[in-house]
Amino acid sequence: MLRKAILGLAFASFALLPNAASAQKVWRHGMVQAKSDAGFAMMAAKRGFAKKHGLDLQIVQFKGDALALKALIAGEIESYEGSPGSPMIAVSRGAELNTVGCYWPGLTYTIFTKPDVNSVKDLKGKTFAISSPGALPDLFARAVLENSGISPKDVKFAVMGADADRFRAVVAGVVGAAASSSEFIPITKKMGIKPLISAHDVTPNFLRFCTYMSTSTISSRNADAVNFVASEIEAFRHAMADKADTIALTKEIIKPKADDPRPEYIYDEVVRLHAIDPEMSIPMDKLKWMEDLFRKSGTLKSDIDLKKFVDASVREKALAIVGPPKK
Repeated sequence: MLRKAILGLAFASFALLPNAASAQKVWRHGMVQAKSDAGFAMMAAKRGFAKKHGLDLQIVQFKGDALALKALIAGEIESYEGSPGSPMIAVSRGAELNTVGCYWPGLTYTIFTKPDVNSVKDLKGKTFAISSPGALPDLFARAVLENSGISPKDVKFAVMGADADRFRAVVAGVVGAAASSSEFIPITKKMGIKPLISAHDVTPNFLRFCTYMSTSTISSRNADAVNFVASEIEAFRHAMADKADTIALTKEIIKPKADDPRPEYIYDEVVRLHAIDPEMSIPMDKLKWMEDLFRKSGTLKSDIDLKKFVDASVREKALAIVGPPKK
């Protein structure tokens, strides 16, 4: 009887111990809706890198990065990735958030149009599809127009959802142009439209994805923030070193048709343009260029302190955990 009682207490005590699953800290990360580059964006969550660092990484998808920013400010997510435009505007209005690293500093984006459009100047009077005001497609479209000496007032902007939605809107003739991911380039010919201009040709300093956290999250959950960035760095290193696994993961997530060329196309473009930085460096020169661009176009109404906008400490601690990349 005594032995049974002792064993019973032992099993009861064991049941109260935290198991591996309960020890994982939930971290909610926002991203734009998954497409042919999903293998990069979801590598940390889907291939065990976040779990290795003690996190239950939950990916929350949004139609545009401006919506992800709102979720971050509302405390619905702990971090998100997107273009610096919206966060800069938010900070200029008093929001307390920081850039902690930029893993996709090259903008793999394109303006798609019908074949009869031969230059950006031909877009005057046409409808331009974007995701939402202040999101990456909107800011990129305005940058392209500005670069060609065209006022944004000379076109009509229409909110058309995610990249695929905007691409289809051009195909259907609902809009005259759309700013969207360059992953659609290999299927433009059969869809009866064309890539007019690419971001790396006209806006090489335009940052695609940096990662943002609220200042309060960095302070109150610093260890988790560091572990999240550490898992991301390891995941991006793996993604850039293993093309087959990255493309396989993309296909697991978006389930494209067998002959869909886009996952491989976007991977090869990223490598060719060195568009992804696995180390998540923070290019201050590009952030300054973007601040100047947005202020010139009137998107940003006042200056911001870039040194306060950036928190490099999270990345520095993460690099101390993961160590240098393998040669």
